[in-house]
Amino acid sequence: MMNCITNGIEISVKTSYFAPQSDPKANYYFFVYEITITNKSDYTVKLMKRHWDITDALGEKREVEGEGVVGETPTLEPNESFTYNSGCNFSTEIGKMSGFYTMQKLIDRSSFHVAIPEFVMVLPAKLN
Repeated sequence: MMNCITNGIEISVKTSYFAPQSDPKANYYFFVYEITITNKSDYTVKLMKRHWDITDALGEKREVEGEGVVGETPTLEPNESFTYNSGCNFSTEIGKMSGFYTMQKLIDRSSFHVAIPEFVMVLPAKLN
């Protein structure tokens, strides 16, 4: 599990290969990830946007930006957590993702970024 804390917001990431949606013969590898966002600050925050930097083993890069996560813009009181699952496909057996969330402090509507730690997704057979 990867994790980091930025501005009092902790991000934890778990990943796994998802064979049912993968087709290695067609160079299509699908991975799922679970992210838990925990508000360890003293203020209430709302997740507004996400930004992902996605890179495969050949160095091919993609950027993804959007509102919220999985169709939600969760509000987190101090000590609250929000967990969601999503996925990403690669044309290689190994890929990595990193990025940031744009959060808003509800008390003054100020925005700030929270780092999403870089995490690597690897076909299990490559771990030997």
